[in-house]
Amino acid sequence: MASKRIPPPSSQQRMDDKLALALGAAARAARLRAGLTQAEAAAKVGLAPGVYGRIERGGMMPSVPTLRRLSIALKIPSDTLLSLSHSEVTAWVDSLPSREERSPDLRRLARSLRNLTPAQLKVLNVIATALTR
Repeated sequence: MASKRIPPPSSQQRMDDKLALALGAAARAARLRAGLTQAEAAAKVGLAPGVYGRIERGGMMPSVPTLRRLSIALKIPSDTLLSLSHSEVTAWVDSLPSREERSPDLRRLARSLRNLTPAQLKVLNVIATALTR
């Protein structure tokens, strides 16, 4: 029995793979900046958590409508998701707090803040400003 030889990936396939990985990294960075879990981000985008995870890992490319929802939900320009501006992706990743700085308390606080009204956020900002003086 002769074994089938798998041809090497084309340059187009390698480029697509790099784009998928870059998009996934940008989505992950934006999700972490927003203080969301993968499940929370998936819910905001309207995807199953497993599908969202595959996108972040670079295992699949989202459709154009999904890319738009990702951009809106994660508050990241679609140009950045598509690596059209590499410096933006680098800036986002560099601006992320280190793993040590992302305490569970900080993540819980970020999740709670997303549920506050604009008026409640103003009051909280006044309190936080007074605490840091």
